[in-house]
Amino acid sequence: MENIRVLFSQGFIIRALVVGIMVSLCASLLGATLVLKRYSMIGDGLSHVGFGALTVAMVFNLAPLQVSIPIVVLAAFLLLRLSESSKIKGDSAIALISSTALAFGVIVTSLSGGMNVDVSDYMFGSIFAISKNDVYLSVALSIAVIILYVLFYNKIFAITFDENYAKATGTNVGLYKMLLAFLTAITIVVGMRIMGTLLISSLTVFPALTAMRLSKNFKSVIITSSLVSVVCFFVGIIASFNFDLPAGASIVMANLGAFIVFWVIGLVLKRE
Repeated sequence: MENIRVLFSQGFIIRALVVGIMVSLCASLLGATLVLKRYSMIGDGLSHVGFGALTVAMVFNLAPLQVSIPIVVLAAFLLLRLSESSKIKGDSAIALISSTALAFGVIVTSLSGGMNVDVSDYMFGSIFAISKNDVYLSVALSIAVIILYVLFYNKIFAITFDENYAKATGTNVGLYKMLLAFLTAITIVVGMRIMGTLLISSLTVFPALTAMRLSKNFKSVIITSSLVSVVCFFVGIIASFNFDLPAGASIVMANLGAFIVFWVIGLVLKRE
């Protein structure tokens, strides 16, 4: 209890918790659709693009989030276009763009004097990297993502399970897939400050897969994954603070623990 009291007395921890909880909610909402549509690696690809954008922002002393957001959003649209209208499909398109962006970021980092603390924080995550301005922008963007997801939930549900039927009923499938890509890009960029570019995609994958061990319909998967994501984020932050561990890695390990628990419970329930 004393450690928790000390935890909540730290301003940077409060900022990290606020941003992290909002990002966890956004990622868990989008994660179910991304996993079901086999787009789960898009988060990993976009995070690598984000790393490339961040290195450019740092070289020119620009605001990282303001530079990263439009670049990652454009990359998300490009990934969608490559996946649908060319011979480069799905994971191949993601691998192409993500590896190119990562290589570009490494070259820029090398030319600008090598790895520094700021670049390392973005690669692996740092709860110390969250400023007050980052909190305001991140919370505003996260709220926008949640609102848009709720408003267009029915359309997103339709394109998740049967694109052809959705198209036959007059739904603009392309538009809503672009919306999904846009929301994913925003979530990835906002979450990179805490999770790091190498680990942020875990927030979209783990909670959804965990929820699917027990939940049987789309809505229950979303609700369960949201709860799991927030709880695992909180547990990870506490572990990071108490044991002096990297925040992003601690959150991922908390999600892994939750996945194992849900998987075991699911196996037991199937046998009964």
